[in-house]
Amino acid sequence: MTEYSIKRLGIYGDGIAEGPVFAPMTLPGEVVTGTLEGTTLNDVKIITPSEDRVAPPCRHFKACGGCQLQHASDFLVADFKTDIIAQALAAQGIQTDIRPILTSPANSRRRATFAARRTKKGTMSGFYGRASGTVIEIPGCQLVEPELLAARDIAESLAEIGGSRKATLAVTVTTSARGLDVQASGGKPLDGPLRIALAGLCDSRGFARLTWEDEVIAQRAPPVQRFGVADVCPPPGAFMQATAHGEAQLLAAVQEAVGSAKRVIDLFAGCGTFTLPLAKNAEVWAVEGDALMMAAMDKGWRMAVGLKTVTHVTRDLYRRPLLPDEFKKFDAVVMDPPRNGAEAQTAELVNSNIKRVAYVSCNPVTFARDVAQMIAGGFTLDWVQPVDQFRWSSHVELAAQLSRT
Repeated sequence: MTEYSIKRLGIYGDGIAEGPVFAPMTLPGEVVTGTLEGTTLNDVKIITPSEDRVAPPCRHFKACGGCQLQHASDFLVADFKTDIIAQALAAQGIQTDIRPILTSPANSRRRATFAARRTKKGTMSGFYGRASGTVIEIPGCQLVEPELLAARDIAESLAEIGGSRKATLAVTVTTSARGLDVQASGGKPLDGPLRIALAGLCDSRGFARLTWEDEVIAQRAPPVQRFGVADVCPPPGAFMQATAHGEAQLLAAVQEAVGSAKRVIDLFAGCGTFTLPLAKNAEVWAVEGDALMMAAMDKGWRMAVGLKTVTHVTRDLYRRPLLPDEFKKFDAVVMDPPRNGAEAQTAELVNSNIKRVAYVSCNPVTFARDVAQMIAGGFTLDWVQPVDQFRWSSHVELAAQLSRT
């Protein structure tokens, strides 16, 4: 049987041998065998293991598709994710200070989407299996907060009430200061009996809010998130950082990058993750394309005590980026765009008077592209802070400081 030497990890966490040959759950330096199908090595057997190979902490790892790198040491994973950022920057000819990665602890994910399905014997819920549509039950999951793990039976109850034998119900559960925020999609169309049953489940189980598709069925209490000193009730399904730890690390980096700025623009502001904490010391103008998230942030600001002025506008920054003149009265900018980055906005920003930028990104490739544009426009990339709040996955986030004299 052919042996393969694993040279490196790919962007999805698979080991890669010459060819290329992709070998799931292998590590650099290992010698492996298996059955080659196309470019993928299946039924992998480890002949020579890496010194960085460890016993996966979760008993579901081999079957569940939620994690990719539990078989690797923390040191290897940290180096791998830091190198993803370094390679993306190097591809644009950029070098800078990349700080040590900050990794969220186990059992800290505060939002999870469970797949729930009716079966002949009842219901089941969990995550999808590795590279399959099979639902894997995960009672021992090491990724999510214990409160979320205990909520799997909520997903099963929702599948029993409103699920179909022909489809899988997606149940997203988020922890909040007032209880669980539950949203389900892919179920039966709403009618009178289903509404009554769903409202009864929300009441009997005591979670904060239940949303079916895009309609709020019941809300016992606002499922608030704390941003600085402000309590914000995000609309169902609104973006939020995956862990409280990761959010805190990104916020600290943003505050450092903004420095003593007294007037700040927060672009792609969401529900105010950075806007509201920054408003303790600075006036902030928040810009975001989702009107419901802006309304939630504004209400949180108005109810908070001790914050400076926060103004906001709903604006699609891809179609209508802020123009150079609109930056004139501000000292610093925060940007936290989606995965496709902020190319159009960056093109306008470099022609403005702004001298300090905090850039938060979940995609090192588009981040590096935008930073290259900013460097060409006179900025310096001072440092990058990697943040790993998607532990044991191939995903990495970062915050960075850019400045110009």
